[in-house]
Amino acid sequence: MSAIFKREMSAYFSSPVGYVVIAAFMFFSGMFFYVQCLYSGTTNMYAVFQSMFFIILFIIPLLTMKLFADDRKQRTDQAILTSPVGIPSVVAAKYMSALVVFLICLSSYIIEGLVLSFMAQPDWSVIIGNVFGMLLLGSAFIAIGIFISSLTESVIIAAIASFAINVMINLVDTIASTVSWDFLKNILNAVSFQSKYSNFALGMISLSDVVFFVTVTLLFLFLTDRVIEKRRWA
Repeated sequence: MSAIFKREMSAYFSSPVGYVVIAAFMFFSGMFFYVQCLYSGTTNMYAVFQSMFFIILFIIPLLTMKLFADDRKQRTDQAILTSPVGIPSVVAAKYMSALVVFLICLSSYIIEGLVLSFMAQPDWSVIIGNVFGMLLLGSAFIAIGIFISSLTESVIIAAIASFAINVMINLVDTIASTVSWDFLKNILNAVSFQSKYSNFALGMISLSDVVFFVTVTLLFLFLTDRVIEKRRWA
């Protein structure tokens, strides 16, 4: 597992992908921070975190598109499928590599919190709660992206499909607001990523929201494991 993790981490930084993702995340985070905090003269970072929800929709597919699709295209997946390493360990290693890069992205908020400290006294508990919420959100999107990557050998298709699904997830709230049937509206609200993430952005940490994102993450990692296991015995 550690060997696969190191291989994937090396792949991120031996190509432009890792640098582009981190640079893009920090650029938009810094831009929103300047406009919505420094320029506005406030220590409330709610608008920054809320705005970054939409940026993550674009960034996560770049992190996950190659994880399985590229191995399948290059036929290097055969070595993994015939190795004694369990498929869950392979999936976990690839997932952790993407999560670590995402954690590097999130470190920008610590820098922004320190900048705010020179202006006033920021509420670090709220900032940490927001970072925790974004970590859970990113974890779920990464798991979904890995699942999509396991279904194809085309990196481009994996990226576009992941982005399309992320956009559909983002539209759940809009669709729910147009539905008149209460039963369907309640189902859509229950699977809404944005509303649950908004709670974290407001500084409210709910156990049900944590369980939701963890469940989504584990579900799609499990589905990825099933897809790879099926290919192993095909």
